[in-house]
Amino acid sequence: MKVQGWLFLLSGIFFAAVDLVYWFWSKEPTGTTALAISVGLALMIGYYLLFTARRIGEQPEDRKDAEISDGAGELGFFSPSSWWPLFVCLSVALVTVGFIIGWWMFMIGVAATIMTTIGFVFQYYRGHFAH
Repeated sequence: MKVQGWLFLLSGIFFAAVDLVYWFWSKEPTGTTALAISVGLALMIGYYLLFTARRIGEQPEDRKDAEISDGAGELGFFSPSSWWPLFVCLSVALVTVGFIIGWWMFMIGVAATIMTTIGFVFQYYRGHFAH
């Protein structure tokens, strides 16, 4: 994870240099803002990866002498078939459209987003999938 973290940090520094050159050369606010957002996102991801790498210790991808089989094993649990992400996305889309159309639709979307997020998080605590 250290390599990925440094890669993102260096990308953020590169984007910052390009952003300054772009701003001085073009004086155009939209592209400058987009590049500034890229700087922030790259630095944020790089910091997170380096912070996480320091907490979890050395990973196989950080060692030069590591084999492919060193990274084998379980990566985590991923739901095989869940409809909740679709409903969360639809409710967030309702929030976005409600922000444009009216506050009443926005509030319905916020309520739907809260309910679908709770359903998504707790989908394995009830019914057939209960532990």
